[in-house]
Amino acid sequence: MKSTEKIWINGEFVKWEDAKVHVLSHALNYGTGVFEGIRVYPNSNGKAIFRLKDHMRRFFDGLRVMDFHLPYTLEEMCEAVRETVRVNEDVDYLKPCAFLAGEAVGLNPVGVPISVSITAVNMGSYLGKEIQENGAKLIISSWKRPWNMSSPAGAKINGLYVTSCLAKMEAVKLGADEALMLNAQGNVAECSGENIFIIKRGKLYTPKTTDSILEGITRNSIIKLARDMGYEALESEVSRLEVYTADEVFMTGTAAEITPVTMIDHRPIGDGRPGSLTRQLQEAFHNVVSGKDRRYADWLEYV
Repeated sequence: MKSTEKIWINGEFVKWEDAKVHVLSHALNYGTGVFEGIRVYPNSNGKAIFRLKDHMRRFFDGLRVMDFHLPYTLEEMCEAVRETVRVNEDVDYLKPCAFLAGEAVGLNPVGVPISVSITAVNMGSYLGKEIQENGAKLIISSWKRPWNMSSPAGAKINGLYVTSCLAKMEAVKLGADEALMLNAQGNVAECSGENIFIIKRGKLYTPKTTDSILEGITRNSIIKLARDMGYEALESEVSRLEVYTADEVFMTGTAAEITPVTMIDHRPIGDGRPGSLTRQLQEAFHNVVSGKDRRYADWLEYV
C-alpha cells in the first residue's frame, strides 16, 4: 500500500502525517466505528469510482445500526469522496470511516464526539497479482463468522473485524492465502474480507445475506453480471461439503475484486486451476470497471 498526500477529516483536508486521534479515543479502545472500502479505476475516460452511491448507502446503513449521526448528508459525503480523489494523485482505494474520536474510559458511547474521515491510498492487488491470476489457497478457519444474533454482522463495524484479523492470521501462519469462516450453524459464511461463490454444474451459489455475511457490492455486481450472461446465480445455504466438491470457487470483494480459489484445506478445487466460468466473470468485471462495457456505465462515477 502506498500513502497519498491528503486525508479528508470533518470537512477539511489535512496532510497524511497530521491525521491523528488520541490514544484514548473510544473507537481505538472499543472498535466503535463504521467504515467502507471503495475502488477507484483509472481508465481512458478518467478516474472512475465504482458504485459510489451504493457504497455510501451501505455506509449510512452502518451509521444507523450504530446510532451515529453525521452533520453531512449522503450526497455531501459522496462529494467529499469525489473531492478526495481529485486532490490525490495515485488513488485506487478509498476508505471512509466514521468513528467515536472523543477520549473516553468506559464502554458507554453515548455523547462521545464523532469524527469522519476519508483516506485515499494506492493498494494495488490486495492478495497479489499472482494469486489473482493463478488462484488462492484457503483454509476453513477455527474462528467463526460473528452471528447475526450477537452482532450486526451485515454492517461494516470496525470492532467486528477483529475476528476477521484472527482468521486471516491463522490462515497465513498455516501457509494459506486466506481464511474461509463458517457461521453459527456450521454453514459457509464468507472469508476474512471477501464474499465467496461456488460453481457446480454450471450454476453459481453464494451464501444468503441472512447467513451472517456482509452484503458485498462486488458480490451483488457478480450476481447481476452472471445472470445477464445467462447463468443461474442463486443465494442459498452453502455447506462445507459443497465447497470441497465444487467445480469452481472464487472470492469477491472491493479489495480482492474477483479472485479464483484453487485449494481449500489442502483439497484441490476442480482440477486445481482457475475455472473457465471464473475467468469469464473476471473478464466481464474488468470490462465493466475499465469502461468498455457501456451496459453498466451507471456503475462508474467519474471525477
